[in-house]
Amino acid sequence: MTDADQVRDQIRDDAVEAALGKLDLDTKTLLLAGQDMWSLPAIPAIGLKSLVMSDGPIGVRGVRWTADDPSVALPSPTSLAAAWDPQLARRAGRLLAQEARRKGVHVLLAPTVNLHRSPLGGRHFECYSEDPHLTGAIGSGYVNGVQDGGVGTTVKHFVGNDAETDRFTVDSVIAPRPLRELYLAPFEAIVANAHPWGIMTAYNQVNGTTMTEHQHLVNEVLRGEWGFDGCNVSDWMAARSTAGDIRGGMDVAMPGPTTVYGPALAEAVRAGEVPESAVDDAVRNVLRLAARVGALEGAPAAVETAPAPIDGQALARELAARGAVLVRNEDGALPLDASAGRTVALLGAAARDARVLGGGSATVFPERIVSPLDGLAAALPAGALTYAVGADPSEEPTPADKGFELVAVCRDASGAVLGEGGLPTGQVQWIGDDLPAGATYEAMASIEVRGRFVPREGGEHVFGTRGLGAFSLAVDGRHLWSGVQEMGDEADPFEAFFGAPSERARVTLAEGEPVEVSLTYQVPDMTALPLRAVMFSLLHLGPRRDPDELIAEAVEAARSADTAVVVVATTERVESEGFDRADLALPGRQDDLVRAVAAVNPNTVVVVNAGSPVELPWREDVAAVLLTWFPGQEGGAALADVLLGEAEPGGRLPTTWPARFEDAPVTEVVPTDGRLEYGEGLFIGYRAYEKHGVVPAYPFGHGLGYTDWAYESLEATVDAVRVRVTNTGTRPGREVVQVYLAPADDAVERPASWLAGFASVAAGPGESVETEIPLPARAFEIWDEGARGWRRIGGTYEVRASRAHGDTRLTATLDIA
Repeated sequence: MTDADQVRDQIRDDAVEAALGKLDLDTKTLLLAGQDMWSLPAIPAIGLKSLVMSDGPIGVRGVRWTADDPSVALPSPTSLAAAWDPQLARRAGRLLAQEARRKGVHVLLAPTVNLHRSPLGGRHFECYSEDPHLTGAIGSGYVNGVQDGGVGTTVKHFVGNDAETDRFTVDSVIAPRPLRELYLAPFEAIVANAHPWGIMTAYNQVNGTTMTEHQHLVNEVLRGEWGFDGCNVSDWMAARSTAGDIRGGMDVAMPGPTTVYGPALAEAVRAGEVPESAVDDAVRNVLRLAARVGALEGAPAAVETAPAPIDGQALARELAARGAVLVRNEDGALPLDASAGRTVALLGAAARDARVLGGGSATVFPERIVSPLDGLAAALPAGALTYAVGADPSEEPTPADKGFELVAVCRDASGAVLGEGGLPTGQVQWIGDDLPAGATYEAMASIEVRGRFVPREGGEHVFGTRGLGAFSLAVDGRHLWSGVQEMGDEADPFEAFFGAPSERARVTLAEGEPVEVSLTYQVPDMTALPLRAVMFSLLHLGPRRDPDELIAEAVEAARSADTAVVVVATTERVESEGFDRADLALPGRQDDLVRAVAAVNPNTVVVVNAGSPVELPWREDVAAVLLTWFPGQEGGAALADVLLGEAEPGGRLPTTWPARFEDAPVTEVVPTDGRLEYGEGLFIGYRAYEKHGVVPAYPFGHGLGYTDWAYESLEATVDAVRVRVTNTGTRPGREVVQVYLAPADDAVERPASWLAGFASVAAGPGESVETEIPLPARAFEIWDEGARGWRRIGGTYEVRASRAHGDTRLTATLDIA
């Protein structure tokens, strides 16, 4: 930190103290409570603007659920981590800061740095990795990038929110060593290396204490040991106890207007239940955040000049290519030969209707989406590409999308229109004040989703609903269904409102012939609810054809093509916020499609469009397998770049892919009597595969490029490793040099090896490059449960320079005192 930085920090701190001194108790407690879904109140008397927050990890949605103000949609966090490049993550963060500033957002509710403890975690697409070092490095790059742009981050979910089942109440029971060495480690690294301005505490308990009230982990560890000086905000609706939360170090209770803070906190202070000094500490943290983002008069913003503008489409395309992981490439099947006369058969419903982002709070609405079909059609010569559906991953109705133009019309009890808003799909998700102009919860009696639908295919179309309440459905002027959907056994709001779809009617429609559609929802009385919201969906499913016929059509297309590219995918019913997965199988008949195509075309390339591991039972029977995760809005363009060799698939696996679900070392994500025991201790991911001698389908760190690399030299000291590699191929490329430590004759229980450092390097054909990779002191330490501190473990270590876990190219020996 320069002298000028120190002066600015002091001015900022002085402004915070001056502002704090002007506030009375009631105003202070109001400042700690959300005034609505996304913001804190302004206090003009001290020059404080309203602080605005927004989801999410891959784009900035803003404060409204609408496509009227589109957002750049980057690839999923698993894709970002797969690039193994903190500087690339920093560039992504800078773009998101640019988006946040454009939308008037001060604080981004990201990144998510919980670990891939089990591949069944339903929200793993939003997290980075199974490894804490990789997670901490990518998360640090992301936070630094966002804050480079003067926008705050909230690193989440602190801590132990590594699965979705019963996430509001589950007690994650984690022993001190794995808690410190695995689950807290990414947060600690980000606090040390990126100085985040915010942390979000999780819904769950850890070892019997709710995280929003966890004095030990928040006040003693996060703030005391690590020196975190930012603002601690609750996850939405996580705050439950006025006195418990403020004593537990939680600064802000979100969302509002009804929270455990505000008047309830002021009353607790007056009743002697809470010291006013605790309120002052929390307000000080909020004001410091406001000062950093430029929302407090008299305090210099942390960043007064924004970074240079970034082309969002171009970076989204680059990120998707850099995160794509080529896990199999027999006989150089990729890149494709695109010379004159060569043909490609593109197969799979997911090739036409791409899933480019995960579900839940990470959802944004991009201006455009480039599907694999769009991308390849634009890149290949006319006549070179054919397409067949082959197999659809979903046999259920989903929110109305392709061919629909919809609006939501809000009416009062007399039928008079209060307001109207455009809808990106048939899904309505209005929370808090996110309502069309003119509409209020008090006046709204009904909401009609209506508009025009132009079918892409003729035949029997299914229409349905998702959500709770009373509905009425009409298509083409005909009333088809009215009824009420009651609450089921769902424990999570995302399941209750966006869970199982319900089929309501079937209508025969002609291809290309427009029809009017209407779904009317009766708005219930919400005056007694702490948070008011409207969430429901108009669903649609196109005509179903015989699955065997679809596969047969795809087989004929593949038989006559030089290359068959099959795109397989998961759905929002498989991977989403709010619930965990039951298995790792691809939905529908997609496995059958791949097997049938591979049987007639030896040049079959499979593109896997999934946010986290899935079983690939046919992987040895195809020429190439490319993992594209959820690739963001430019995913199809990036896919064409990679398949045709315009870009190299730059990714390496951030998490191990098992051959079968049964091989996954940790599969327990469902609590027993409210407790989820992390009984595996230190052994998750590659650590567990190695311990149990299980060979995965593809190991942690694995990934192929379009060139070859020779590892030529390795020098190791206790502080750093120097590795020299040479590109021995004919194309420029990028290599991720991974350094693992393996202790000899270990005196304590530890994994057999673990990632200690890495570097992403680029070189042209025949070019050599040398990289220095720091070895953090923590790589040689364990958490000593008896001493309650870190302890260095001396002895002999093998230092491994590797292309993946278990793929060691060079070794050196270190003796540590």
